[in-house]
Amino acid sequence: MDIKMEKDISILAIESSCDETAAAVVRNGREVLSNVIDSQIALHTEYGGVVPEIASRKHIEKINQVIEKALADADRTLSQMDAIAVTYGPGLVGALLVGVSAAKAISFASNIPLVGVHHIEGHISANYIENKELKPPFLCLVVSGGHSHLVVVKDYGEYEIIGRTRDDAAGEAFDKVARAIGLGYPGGPKIDKVSREGNPDAIHFPRAKVGDAAYDFSFSGLKSAVLNYLNSCQMKGEEAVVADVAASFQKAVIDVLVEHSMDAIAKYGYKKFAIAGGVASNSGLRKAFEETCAREGIDFYHPSPLYCTDNAAMIGVAAYYEYRNGVRHGFDLNAVPNLKLGERIV
Repeated sequence: MDIKMEKDISILAIESSCDETAAAVVRNGREVLSNVIDSQIALHTEYGGVVPEIASRKHIEKINQVIEKALADADRTLSQMDAIAVTYGPGLVGALLVGVSAAKAISFASNIPLVGVHHIEGHISANYIENKELKPPFLCLVVSGGHSHLVVVKDYGEYEIIGRTRDDAAGEAFDKVARAIGLGYPGGPKIDKVSREGNPDAIHFPRAKVGDAAYDFSFSGLKSAVLNYLNSCQMKGEEAVVADVAASFQKAVIDVLVEHSMDAIAKYGYKKFAIAGGVASNSGLRKAFEETCAREGIDFYHPSPLYCTDNAAMIGVAAYYEYRNGVRHGFDLNAVPNLKLGERIV
């Protein structure tokens, strides 16, 4: 799709799929005028993970505040928006409903078109914010708390999933292992930090392959191997070195992600590769891909950490291309917690 812009398009975007209440104003799909995020991490840390009911209530408290601040930070009024964008899936159903309800109310009251956005499409689109030259087609690895996908980005809004997790997502495995070794929640950033002090070759954990699907992932066995190792140390009266466990676990995850991605790049023949999602901010993963892509002559793209985790700017970027492609949603738009990538409910 060759998109030519006759006029500037400004989009107010809303994201509330999990535990961040976020709003942003994005112009022409690549320029972020504001990006407001109200995180609930501190609230959920004492529970060791996100509590859906608490998340929903907090979204209700914060949604209007972040929207007003996003418009103010962008020095724009609602009347200057060409579309209202919102994440409508996948995610926690109660959390999604808060954002969808707010977006529909604003769209109805202001008579501004409504555009629903797939959350994972948003993560992929985050790569366009700082990489102005990046255009489809390319291969993208999406790694987050709920998703591990290898995606062929054929065009703006056109995707083919060629690999996915069969059990735990990469980010989910990070959270579970972090809890097991006493690091707490959120696991990803804490394991990343501790791993720098450990030996990644101290313990050999398994690298799973799915026999009938070369690009699919499985991290459940790796998580179990870490737990078995910790139990074995306890039974022997030995103290596990937390930094070594973290580093060895992280290396096992990274090895699998890199190997599967490079195999897919070789088969599909792409010379552009991107990563997205919360785990894409992991320093070890970035370094591994930077080195491997440089060695293989592949152009490597990734968002800044701010745009890897959940945010509304990425939703505004994805919405721009949907908007230009004629996508509009009615006021019957609903939250779809298990929405599949590429599936459109209009």
